[in-house]
Amino acid sequence: MTTAQPLDVQPTPLALLLLGREADPRSERGVECPGDLPSPSDPDLVARARAAKEKLGDKVFVLGHHYQRDEVIQFADVTGDSFKLARDAAARPEAEYIVFCGVHFMAESADILTTDDQAVVLPDLAAGCSMADMATAEQVAECWDVLTDAGIADQVVPVSYMNSSADIKAFTGRHGGTICTSSNAKRALEWAFEQGEKILFLPDQHLGRNTAVRDMGMTLDDCVVYNPHKPNGGLTAEQLRDARMILWRGHCSVHGRFSVESVEDVRARIPGVNVLVHPECKHEVVAAADQVGSTEYIIKALEAAPRGSKWAIGTELNLVRRLANRFADEDKEIVFLDKTVCFCSTMNRIDLPHLVWTLESLADGKLVNRIEVDPETEKYAKVALERMLALP
Repeated sequence: MTTAQPLDVQPTPLALLLLGREADPRSERGVECPGDLPSPSDPDLVARARAAKEKLGDKVFVLGHHYQRDEVIQFADVTGDSFKLARDAAARPEAEYIVFCGVHFMAESADILTTDDQAVVLPDLAAGCSMADMATAEQVAECWDVLTDAGIADQVVPVSYMNSSADIKAFTGRHGGTICTSSNAKRALEWAFEQGEKILFLPDQHLGRNTAVRDMGMTLDDCVVYNPHKPNGGLTAEQLRDARMILWRGHCSVHGRFSVESVEDVRARIPGVNVLVHPECKHEVVAAADQVGSTEYIIKALEAAPRGSKWAIGTELNLVRRLANRFADEDKEIVFLDKTVCFCSTMNRIDLPHLVWTLESLADGKLVNRIEVDPETEKYAKVALERMLALP
């Protein structure tokens, strides 16, 4: 039996944010908890969390995203990616409280898919998503006006990534579009092209580009990038009319860090390494990798990998570190693709003190940090989500 391989990463200034106790200007609205958090040095935090969860019993259902830290994941009833967790929440109607250890847009999706009698709770309301914040309802409405002025709005079908706000999901539902995940993006795009001639892909340009070019045989010339911070998105009407994929200028701050140099460096350091990256990575990184896939794909690929194989993974560091430990006794060498720390700083705002505070508050009958989507937004966001669920 071997020990887990070190991930060979060095801290950066972003590491100061990892414990979730400093401000991140790129996150959603920072919101202080309306109560006193336990001290992170409290040696009884694990016992307190366990006791509160046991007191709540079947009234609480804790969801843990794969990118959460281990101290939180240990209390999750189920783990998974954002959409799997939202569906798991919907499948537990007897749970009065759904505690979502993830980020804001995930909790919104869970609220949309659960019943009105269930309360979805986010342990830290400042756990946002920089990618989701890159597309606001006002910006997307303005974009649609630009498409209308160019005479192509009636040809465009919006496809929005799960990693988007409820407002953007509702916009998508109102305009005949669908939601996608990194697992079913190709099928969602195929469906959209059956409905119209062009796609407005929100908010992650890299997933849209990689799916169109790598998976569907389009060219980079078929894609244009709409920049919401420039007049008319920085595009001419002719460019919009010629494009098949209109990609929103958004990205994941974690996956966007990986570079071709990262791939070349790890291949030089570890002969025979398999490079496996998430499709939120840049197109040139995806092209340089050996395999590309969603979070669930990455996990399954490593489960199926032969003993003694070597892997460099391009996704969030919490998950990579967990997988390295999990498969160490199978002599699978699993390293992080980059040499610098690349946690998701907003995902990491959900720490053990916040989880303890949440569970103890609920156990005392005090509902905290509830995430509620207004009925009108929920109506159309659910339309878009249900279109995705209906995809074969």
